[in-house]
Amino acid sequence: MYEPFGQQALVHLFVNLMFLVVIWWALQAFRFDVLVKNPKSPQGIVLTIVTTIALTHLVSSFFLDYLNYSKMLRFLF
Repeated sequence: MYEPFGQQALVHLFVNLMFLVVIWWALQAFRFDVLVKNPKSPQGIVLTIVTTIALTHLVSSFFLDYLNYSKMLRFLF
């Protein structure tokens, strides 16, 4: 009975971690020194981490919503 919930949780964790790594990697190319006085300071590092988490949430939510909605299309017909 709870097996689909466990599988869905595993997919969500995997997708979130995958996008976290990809977005962290992509943000390494972004020049925070244009926006922040000292990007190597603790505040600059925290800004980078928070930006990564926020973007990860947005992208993974979009991807998981798209996945769930595409699964529900079979109930349309």
